[in-house]
Amino acid sequence: MFKFIKIDENSRIPKYRQIVDSIIYNISMGNLKMDQKIPSINLFSEEFYLSRDTVEKAYNILKERNIITSIRGKGYYITRTKLLSKINILFLVNKLSSYKLLTYNSFINAIGGNSHTDLHIYHCDESLFLNLMDKHKSAYDYYVIMPHFKTEDLKHISFTDEVLKALKKIPNEKLIILDNLKPGLHGPIVEIYQDFENDIYNALTEGFPKISKYQKLILVYPDKAVYPFPRRILHGFRKFCIEKSMNFEILNEVYDDIILKKGDLFITIVEADLVNLVKQIRDDEFILGKDIGVISYNDTPLKELLGITVISTDFKVMGETTAHMILNKEKGKIKVPFNFIDRNSM
Repeated sequence: MFKFIKIDENSRIPKYRQIVDSIIYNISMGNLKMDQKIPSINLFSEEFYLSRDTVEKAYNILKERNIITSIRGKGYYITRTKLLSKINILFLVNKLSSYKLLTYNSFINAIGGNSHTDLHIYHCDESLFLNLMDKHKSAYDYYVIMPHFKTEDLKHISFTDEVLKALKKIPNEKLIILDNLKPGLHGPIVEIYQDFENDIYNALTEGFPKISKYQKLILVYPDKAVYPFPRRILHGFRKFCIEKSMNFEILNEVYDDIILKKGDLFITIVEADLVNLVKQIRDDEFILGKDIGVISYNDTPLKELLGITVISTDFKVMGETTAHMILNKEKGKIKVPFNFIDRNSM
């Protein structure tokens, strides 16, 4: 194997990266085969007069990419000989919801066959996110990250100090932020974002001709949740109601015995609240879309099938745009479309 590996002492490319690139290149050229044993870390470092830490770092990256594997007591072996020329992408999302999956699936479809993407869910948990970042540092060509976290009292926060420190360790050309804008990060990175405050404000303004027929606008916003929503949604909602002189109320949830009145228009964020609300509207023999209106936040195929009016980010566009930015090696800030989609529920 050593006759194929090239280490350039004069190159500005770190030695560990040269090892990784050289092994991948030789696999792609057919010089290294599946299940072929490769030298130990000690033997490799001795052959090329490199520190053991340098070789170990390279081997760890190759292991994270599932290109090599270590078998206890036997050594290291080639485990993957396909897809090595592809772009390696780490895709980190805060929760596995239907619309996050829509973003991911549209991304996968648009990025095409010349990539390998690993999806990880960190459940809005800072510690889990930081562990994933530390485990996979230097192992990917791109890091696509949706930053949404929760505080100890289950409030939403876009970034924490420790998260920002971790993100600053990623080279700008590898970092892609989805859903949010970056505070405290400098340089030409990719940002494909929602403007939570102005999105809801503008969408409700678009729907105002129909909204105005209702007497009271009620936002069901979970104040504390395992997967909390940005509070900027509240700011945009209040701004709309005050400017339009709408009577409004904000509830934490749709209670099982909620008091419904003709002329109410509800905006629900959590799908469980939407289901509970529609059930109670029917049980109380109100007519959905006439006596009581319902708008749901974030569209899904089921809401479309049931005729539920929505205000929603175009998650398909979010995924496609992310893929196109990677493929075209573009940088910049792009706002994702947010739409008012009128259906039968109001």
